[in-house]
Amino acid sequence: MRIIILGAAAGGGLPQWNCGCANCDAARAGHIPALTQSSVAVSADGRDWAVLNASPDIRHQLSMTPALHPTGPRDMPLRSVLLTNGDIDHVAGLLTLRESQPFDLFATAAIHDALAQNPMLGALRGDLVPRRTIRLDQGFDLLPGLRAVLFAVPGKVPLYQEGAVVETGLMGETTVGVELTAGGRRAFYIPGCAEMPDWLARRIDGADALFFDGTLWDDDEMIRMKLGQKTGRRMGHMPARESLETLAGIRLGRRVFVHMNNSNPLTDPRSSQTAQAVAAGWQVAQDGMEVTL
Repeated sequence: MRIIILGAAAGGGLPQWNCGCANCDAARAGHIPALTQSSVAVSADGRDWAVLNASPDIRHQLSMTPALHPTGPRDMPLRSVLLTNGDIDHVAGLLTLRESQPFDLFATAAIHDALAQNPMLGALRGDLVPRRTIRLDQGFDLLPGLRAVLFAVPGKVPLYQEGAVVETGLMGETTVGVELTAGGRRAFYIPGCAEMPDWLARRIDGADALFFDGTLWDDDEMIRMKLGQKTGRRMGHMPARESLETLAGIRLGRRVFVHMNNSNPLTDPRSSQTAQAVAAGWQVAQDGMEVTL
């Protein structure tokens, strides 16, 4: 199984267009790596590829990834796209993929319903891009030789679906994790997760790789930095600092933080927080990073 990090940042990327925080300024100056928005590509054979979450930066991400380059005038190794939620930073890239290119679009019924409410996404022609509805906890072939299972993780509905009361530990079809298996290897991709219940820790125990929600280092960092009014948990993300302790006893071949917000000190390879994560056995994803299992 090959897994390529197409984009390691949360919504807005790094630098974020309207942000002058220390990390964004450092990325603009070239002192730390710039990051595009959250997405990964996966393959079991190196020929057929699936993209997990279609970020607004997908055009650039595809151009920077030779494994996903066209192989003919209108031939692509991209065979499928899978969505883990309906957040804008995970679905807006579908509009870029409207160029009469066939692929399967996999998601839960709730996520497909959210997409169906946006008439612009009708540009994805149904005869070329069939929308495959996946039930939770039922395996399916994402690609030849690559099985996937979607399962609910604690989270919330997308921002554009929020009402007066927001449940941030919602369990259902709106926020899912992905279990991938190929060639006897097992990996998990969970870019959004509000908490780590015991059952989830047991499920991922023993996996060859975990790509996990690293949105914020501290729950209140955006408030403290005057970048927003919401905590990480209010946005549906558990703090990465807590993940180090919570997952310390879990057996994993690789553990990688993905989906980092521009405020997160993990985006700076020189930070003490990055050193702390590395000392605890974690890697911090960068655009273009590849993991082979």
